Amino acid sequence: MTSKSNPQTAPMLHLSPDPSFHFELLRAISTASYQGADVGEVLTAAASIQPGDFESYYTAFYSLALRVRKQASAIDPHKFPVSARNAYFREATYLRSAEFYLHGNWDDERIRSAWDEHRAAFDKAIALLPVPGERAELRAEGFHVPIIFYGCGRPGRRPIIIMCNGYDGAQEELYHVAVEAALSRGINVITYEGPGQPTVRREQGVGFTHQWERVVSVVIDYALARDDVQLDAVGLWGYSLGGFLAARAAAMEPRFEPRIAAVMAIDGVSDFGAAVLEKFPPELLTLFKSGNKEAFDQAVTSALSSPAAPTPFRWAIEHGLWAFYTKSPFEWATRCLDFKLGDAVHHIGVPFFVADAENDDLLPRQAKGLADAVGELATYHLFSAEDGAGEHCSIGASVLQNQVVFDWFQDVVSRK
Repeated sequence: MTSKSNPQTAPMLHLSPDPSFHFELLRAISTASYQGADVGEVLTAAASIQPGDFESYYTAFYSLALRVRKQASAIDPHKFPVSARNAYFREATYLRSAEFYLHGNWDDERIRSAWDEHRAAFDKAIALLPVPGERAELRAEGFHVPIIFYGCGRPGRRPIIIMCNGYDGAQEELYHVAVEAALSRGINVITYEGPGQPTVRREQGVGFTHQWERVVSVVIDYALARDDVQLDAVGLWGYSLGGFLAARAAAMEPRFEPRIAAVMAIDGVSDFGAAVLEKFPPELLTLFKSGNKEAFDQAVTSALSSPAAPTPFRWAIEHGLWAFYTKSPFEWATRCLDFKLGDAVHHIGVPFFVADAENDDLLPRQAKGLADAVGELATYHLFSAEDGAGEHCSIGASVLQNQVVFDWFQDVVSRK
């Protein structure tokens, strides 16, 4: 079945002439809907950022984080828990933003120090929730899976959504993307990270794997062992590349079928490697396809060192090398090709929501094909630019997106 809005081409005000900076600034602002930022703070920081200058991006957001930290330190959390919580959440968002473009130099100690400061602020915030967030670490084969459980506070067993981020996002970000929206609807949530994602990459030195069923299995085991989870109302939700990861987990592990009630891909991704190769300039694509690893690595390294290297190209590769834990661009691109559903998509046997964004230029033209491949179990929804929801993952329109997605999920589990 198909649920779709009326697509309209509509311009969006750009927050920076640098397209990557524009998107990341919008990403930070978008968390304001669920306590992650203040719009004016982010816009003030944005005014001091120079296009293409990663250091100016760090400085603007780190300075902002320190100002908010000072505000937070003046609040008595016992007397004013909501005020303190909101300040800690904003501090965490700004620290996460500050660190975002640093991954080109693995030896930069700020990759770890800013992250640790972010974690400390976030933990202070979730300790002040009406139902405090609970961190745990689950043992999987070859790595550990860090999770946060968020309880909605309603009695009895409740539906639960298990959420993961994508290529570059943290589980902490998801609180402001979708967790708070789910909790307000009486849905419990678990967020988690697997190999290649921020916590696992930093603390365990484990790069990305496409075999995401190895990650999800232990999270579902944990969820179903709780006495506050409705056993037949487990949703699996993935954001950006996480849309592929959630679909892969559902498709590759048949024993999940009785344990998962629904899958939500925000946005739908079926072939991440194809999207990566599409971004290569023609000469680099030809060189990659030739199989000449040494020549390709040299060419990419040279391109990255050029002052003219576009920010989206530079960041995507620098972060990719870091997240996949390899110094070889050829190895990174080759491993990206493993992130493809192929015929396994036909194994998905539960209701599947596939979100798409009209103007998505990061992972374009994949969601509709994924929905078509899943068939009648899929619900495809195109979020339009006219509604301010046309950017990748409908960044900036989280209230609308959560309304559509969670209404769908609640309809599905209500029929159980």
